[in-house]
Amino acid sequence: MTTINLAKRVHDHSFKLDPIARSMLDTDVYKLLMLQTIWKEFPDVPVTFSLINRTRSVRLADRIDIGELREQLDHARTVHLSKRERIWLAGNTFYGKERLFTPEFIEWLSSYRYPEYGLDVHDGQFVIEFEGKWSEATLWELPALSIISELRSRAALRDVGRFEMDIIYARAKAKLWEKVERLNRLPNLRIADFGTRRRHGFLWQDWCVEALKEGLGEKFTGTSNVLLAMHHDLEAIGTNAHELPMVMATLADSDEELLASPYKVLESWQRTYDGNLLIVLPDAYGTTNFLKKAPDWVRHWSGFRIDSKNPVPGAEELIEWWVSMGENPVEKLIIFSDSLDIDEIEDLYHRFDHRSRIAFGWGTNLTNDFRGCSPTPNPDLEMPSLICKVTRANGRDAVKLSDNLEKATGSQDEIKRYMRVFGRDQISRKPVTV
Repeated sequence: MTTINLAKRVHDHSFKLDPIARSMLDTDVYKLLMLQTIWKEFPDVPVTFSLINRTRSVRLADRIDIGELREQLDHARTVHLSKRERIWLAGNTFYGKERLFTPEFIEWLSSYRYPEYGLDVHDGQFVIEFEGKWSEATLWELPALSIISELRSRAALRDVGRFEMDIIYARAKAKLWEKVERLNRLPNLRIADFGTRRRHGFLWQDWCVEALKEGLGEKFTGTSNVLLAMHHDLEAIGTNAHELPMVMATLADSDEELLASPYKVLESWQRTYDGNLLIVLPDAYGTTNFLKKAPDWVRHWSGFRIDSKNPVPGAEELIEWWVSMGENPVEKLIIFSDSLDIDEIEDLYHRFDHRSRIAFGWGTNLTNDFRGCSPTPNPDLEMPSLICKVTRANGRDAVKLSDNLEKATGSQDEIKRYMRVFGRDQISRKPVTV
C-alpha cells in the first residue's frame, strides 16, 4: 500500500491527477442494487432528479465556479465500467450470495453512460437536474453529490498555504483516530462507512476507510462505496433507499393504490433478490404509519434501517412492533444511519446492544468532519445538507414525507395529499444538520 501525502496532493492537485468521478463503481452499492430492480421492472418510467441544498444559508454558487463544475460533470459522462470492474461485479460475493448481479444486467451496465444534465444558477444556488428514463437517470445521484461536495472542499482550501494544509489534515486524522479508539471499546460493534455522498473528497474517504479497517478490525463491516470495497477487499454494504417508494407512489392511480405502494416496493425487491437483502426502509411516508398498515409478511424480513426518525424512540417502536407480531427482536437487525457521530453511536450501542442485533452506517461525520481543524476560521469546511432526490416521476410530483418534515420534499399540495392518505402519526420537525 502506498501512503498518499493528502495535504500535498490537495495543495498540488490538478484535474488530470484528481478528476472527481474516477469510476462507474465510485458509487454506493444500494444504487446498483436498486438499479437492477428498476432495470428489470420499471426501466422506462420518466423521472427527474434534482439537487437540493437544505442549508439555504450556504450559497454554493458563490464559492464553486460553474465552469469547473460543468467540467467535472462532463468528465463523469466519459466514465464507463472497465473490464476489471465487470469481472469483479460478476464474480464477487455480496452478502454471502454469488452472482447477485445477473450477467444480463452487467452487460447492460457495461455500455451505460451518464445521460445529459441541466445546469443553471438561481439566487446563489446551483439548479442541477437529470431527466430521462428511470434506469438511466438514477445513477447521477451519487456522482452529482460527491462532485459538489469535493468542489466545495477544494474551494475552502484554495487559498490555504502548504503548512496550514498539513495542520488541517493532521488534526482531522487525529480527530478521526480518537473516535476509532472510543469505538474500539464497544465489544459487539458492527459499523460501516456510508460517507460517499457528502465526503470531503475521494482520497479522504479512502483514508478513512483504511483507518477504520486497521483500527477496528472485524468490527468494521465494510463500506457502501463499491470502488473502495473492491480496492480494499471489503464487503459492499447497502440495500435500498427512498427513491423506490417515491417513484412507485407516482405510479398509483388512486388513494388506495398510493397507500399500498410502499409494500409493492418490497414485493418487487423480493422478486429481484429471491428473498435476500430483506432490510426495510420504512420512513418515506412515516415509520409509524408504515408499521400500522404493514402486511403480515413484512414481519419476516430481516430488519429495518432507521433514517429520519429519532433513533431511540424509533428503535423502541420497532422492538415493540416485532414483539406484537410474535417475532423475537434479538433475532432482528436494526441499522442506525442518520447523521450519526461518536456520542450518539455510543449511546445507541449501550441502549440496544443485546436487545436486538444492531449495526451503524456512519456517513458525513465520518468522511467530512473537519470542524475545528483549521488554524484560521474556515466555515466552508463545514458540510451543508445536500441531497439529490427524484422530484418528478411518471409526469407527477414525487413526494417524501419522512419522519421529520424538515426533510420532506415535493409540492405543498402533494405533501398535504400524502399526509391525508398515509396519516401523520409521530411525524414531527427537527433541525437538519447533514
